[in-house]
Amino acid sequence: DLSSMNTYAAVAGTPVSELEKGLHDESTAEEGCTEGLISGAIFEPAYMKRIKKEKREWVRTRVPGFDELIENGIPEGSNIIIAGGPGSGKTLFCLHTIYNIASRGKDCVYLSMEERPERLKDHMLSFGFNIKEIGRTEHEIHLKANDKGKISLKRLQPIQLARSVEALLEEASGTLPIKVDMVLDFIPKGFHPYMLVLDSISAVETAFSGTRRQYRIYIEQLFRYFERLNLTTFIISESLEAPKRFSVTGVEEFLADGIIVFYNFPGHVERVRGVEVYKLRGTSHVRKIVPMEITDKGIIVYPDAPPLKMVF
Repeated sequence: DLSSMNTYAAVAGTPVSELEKGLHDESTAEEGCTEGLISGAIFEPAYMKRIKKEKREWVRTRVPGFDELIENGIPEGSNIIIAGGPGSGKTLFCLHTIYNIASRGKDCVYLSMEERPERLKDHMLSFGFNIKEIGRTEHEIHLKANDKGKISLKRLQPIQLARSVEALLEEASGTLPIKVDMVLDFIPKGFHPYMLVLDSISAVETAFSGTRRQYRIYIEQLFRYFERLNLTTFIISESLEAPKRFSVTGVEEFLADGIIVFYNFPGHVERVRGVEVYKLRGTSHVRKIVPMEITDKGIIVYPDAPPLKMVF
């Protein structure tokens, strides 16, 4: 609400109008540009020191063919938008990635606002993923992948996320007497996740009751929270088949470290699937749409194939 915005602006020492201007000018913002963002309370130097590592590490999805699109891998701790239309493979790509990571002994969390955990589990089983259920609650299922790392599939109501972001604002203003990590209990007890998936940012916007500019400030705080956790985060976003924008408002793209886009567009005879690393800070990547397919074992990407061209 408006009081939350004013609280945030007071903490940052910046009027709301200037904060919004600094957050986002979609027509002129350039990739990697942080002018207007790194002032006041948006980036706190002490907090950045806490999450900074001396040696950069890289995340490999191990989805067949995909990692060849990126020189080193995804920089650990990045916020990555996974965009695409319905049926393009976004959810499967995220599930395939966390399964591969968990199979190497690292925990992962999948927060869904749209799918029940049971359906996500069945989806994984249908592709032959070697998972075993080790526990469940009303809104959560815990799995083990190849008897190694754990996966938490958790149902989250969008209103829970909105209230938690409000708690971030209150903590920043000093009016919240407890640590915000106690309020943001998205991470199951006993989990030490290496990767988190949020499905989806579109559901957050749909449930948001404030104005568009309030939503932008809330989303900025959400991204900053993920940075505080130092998690590599995949954030699913619904988009059109041939999008000019890959997220709800465009501000998400400006804040994200990377954008991976999945396509399912008409070909001459049948629909064609493709994937593109549209943007990724911190490493070089292939700049073309490459073909991919969904098999009974999951996703396969063909990085050396000729680039795809959309046919409409």
